[in-house]
Amino acid sequence: MSAVNAAGDADFRGPLDVSRAATAVLDADGTVVGWSPAAQKLLGYPPHEVLGRPVATFVVDGAGGADGTEGKDGKDGARAAAHLADKEHFHRRVLHMRHRDGGVVRVVTAMLTLSPAGTGPARLLAVADAEETEQWEVLQAMLRGLATQSPVGLAIYDTDLRVVWTNAALLQEMGTTQYAGLGPDEMVADGKVLSERYPPTLEETMRQVLATGEPVIELQYSGRPPSDPERDHIWSCSYYWLRDDAGVSLGVCEETFDVTDRHLAQQRLDLLVRAGGHVGTTLDMARTAQELCAVTVPRFADQVTVDLLEAVLEGEQPAPGTASAGHVVRVWGGTGGGAGGGAAAPAEDRPAGRLRIDYPPDSPQARSLASGRSVQEHPDPDRTGAEDTAGQPRARLAVPLRAEGATLGVVTFAWDHRRDPFDAGELAVADELVARTAVSIDNARRYTREHTAALMLQHSLLPRGLPRLTAVELAYRYLPADSKAGVGGDWFDVIALSGTRVGLVVGDVVGHGLRASATMGRLRTSVRALARLDFAPDELLARLDDLVTQAANEGAALPAEGQEAPYDEALGVTCLYAVYDPVTGLCRMARAGHPPPALVDPATGSVTFPELPAGPPLGLGGLPFETAELELPEGTLVALFTDGLVRDRDRDLDDQLDGLSSVLTEHHRPLDELCDRTVAKLLPGPVDDDAALLLVRTHKLGGHQVAVWDLTADPEAVGVARALAARQVREWGLDELVFTTELVVSELVTNAIRHAAAGPIQLRLIRDRHLICEVSDTGHTSPHLRHSGSDDEGGRGLFLVAQMTQQWGTRYTSTGKTIWAEQALVRDEGATEG
Repeated sequence: MSAVNAAGDADFRGPLDVSRAATAVLDADGTVVGWSPAAQKLLGYPPHEVLGRPVATFVVDGAGGADGTEGKDGKDGARAAAHLADKEHFHRRVLHMRHRDGGVVRVVTAMLTLSPAGTGPARLLAVADAEETEQWEVLQAMLRGLATQSPVGLAIYDTDLRVVWTNAALLQEMGTTQYAGLGPDEMVADGKVLSERYPPTLEETMRQVLATGEPVIELQYSGRPPSDPERDHIWSCSYYWLRDDAGVSLGVCEETFDVTDRHLAQQRLDLLVRAGGHVGTTLDMARTAQELCAVTVPRFADQVTVDLLEAVLEGEQPAPGTASAGHVVRVWGGTGGGAGGGAAAPAEDRPAGRLRIDYPPDSPQARSLASGRSVQEHPDPDRTGAEDTAGQPRARLAVPLRAEGATLGVVTFAWDHRRDPFDAGELAVADELVARTAVSIDNARRYTREHTAALMLQHSLLPRGLPRLTAVELAYRYLPADSKAGVGGDWFDVIALSGTRVGLVVGDVVGHGLRASATMGRLRTSVRALARLDFAPDELLARLDDLVTQAANEGAALPAEGQEAPYDEALGVTCLYAVYDPVTGLCRMARAGHPPPALVDPATGSVTFPELPAGPPLGLGGLPFETAELELPEGTLVALFTDGLVRDRDRDLDDQLDGLSSVLTEHHRPLDELCDRTVAKLLPGPVDDDAALLLVRTHKLGGHQVAVWDLTADPEAVGVARALAARQVREWGLDELVFTTELVVSELVTNAIRHAAAGPIQLRLIRDRHLICEVSDTGHTSPHLRHSGSDDEGGRGLFLVAQMTQQWGTRYTSTGKTIWAEQALVRDEGATEG
């Protein structure tokens, strides 16, 4: 039965139905000749008080008025009788009738003609309570509206769960009337229950309602209705058990409402929320592109590719405006014939590296890059590039990646087997997804630029290579806490000093990153400059402390009034400086708040941490710095390290030191291997602080490499010194250096005799990678190199020394000074100092 027929044929009399209403039988004059029990119940009069009386007697106002007065001369009764006599068949009228107890009852009446002859019973008067009737009529109006006007689809199923009735809304929505006898899962194609915790079919759900009597509210169901067979719709369905007055099951009522648009809107909102939490979690462009694809496939599109301009990948600032060229680099996506459609692409859904894609000018990607707007393309048999690798139709939407007015690249969304245009909601979602991705990629681009600058800074500040020295073997490891940026504040250094000595430095700047790295570079440069002046370790740290304190004080005066003074990262820096002399085997150390080194005895393999005087960190002032002198046997292993290597918030310091000792006991292993084993032992995972490790194995120069003579402060000592030096140089097989050595020794000894105070003079020759000539005296006056005039009789000695040697200099000791000069033996093809 159709909805229209159901509305037209339904019995809407309700309480006025003769089987329910209070009835009175009237003759042609309106006299009551019959009185039903229901009438007695409604008005209170028993039949013997009513029969034979005009019906108008019981009407308060014959015209239907509400004054509540009864007629005194019988005219009102006559009017009432005439009024009731005029009633047409079932024409409804509202009256007020007198109850037996004196009250007034508001009723609804209807008249039914019984006999048109005019004698005997002529009419049947049906009377019902007006309020009850009006409530019933409202209910009937609601039911009529549900059947004919409601937007909610209604269907009634019998106990076999077959359709027996549908309303107009459901018929219009489905586009067909052929539903009688169908089951609930047969009304649409590809039906599927979407809500969790429900049976997989509607029939099972409805049988559960019949079995339990419990309604099912707002179950989500998808399918393709006959009115729109190419598109999935979503309905919100509710089911109720239908029973008669006796409780006998009649079937199930189904309510359905198409919520496709609302469902899609919620899905798109959920997609954007998910993208906000999952896209851009790292500062890596390929990773960000991968996250976008993971969020959108298959929830939004069947495939996604992300292509970036090459300049963006390099971290460069893209030019404002659009990109006219179609040359991009694929960072994530599928095959070129799919979402991308370019001339080349990776073979799988994986990072594509630096694969360049050349889009033709008429491609949606090239047009999107050129216009800065989204461009969509749908399958067209006459157009190439609109199909995937399997030849299936594919729709594509190219959206430009833009940030701060500049184009970074293009994102391409692709859908299989789709021909209809994209709606406004899909375009808005695509734009929002790409806009969020563009912000993350632009952040990654900025980070890439800063990363490149940071790496360049680090490479320029840390040693590029360790010097090749006879005095020591060297190996190191540096682990920045910021593993992405690759820079930190810790540093180490190895400095070649005069007399084959070597300076060893390790320092720890608080924090990490560019500022800490810049501070580290400033301190490392200062240490190298002070070390070249041959300061003792304690004096070098004192000078460095003065520089840090002075820089902090100068910085504090720069801010304007009311502004906070900038903090100098150099304050609180720890540092250890050591000088090892391979001639004597002595190592002199001083530290500024830094952990002491580990020393490994070459004979026993025992590891010790010498108790060096602990000076304060740089810039804090307080205790003075002190130098400790240690004698190191040949082959001693020295491990200098920063705090980050042995201090860990999850590990005990003593355990870390024990771990370091356990590795260093195997001191016979190669130093690089020991470095790797130490790092693996102490820092097996990510580090919270920068860590530096410098391993040094000491060596001593043999007696045949050093020659020492004590000379008197007498002019005749010059010739003696020259002869001794020449003989020693010949014994070393360096005949080609005899002449220059004689000249250098002569000038240096003469200078010592002429300018030094009274006291012994010492001449020392060292044959290492260079031939080193040293003259020591008790004076503290440093000679100066100068250019003599043409009429000067002297003053050219040091000038000649400087011209004939590689380098020369002066270092001071507690007893005087030493002037030294180096001559190259052969060209050194080894590594140079960093």
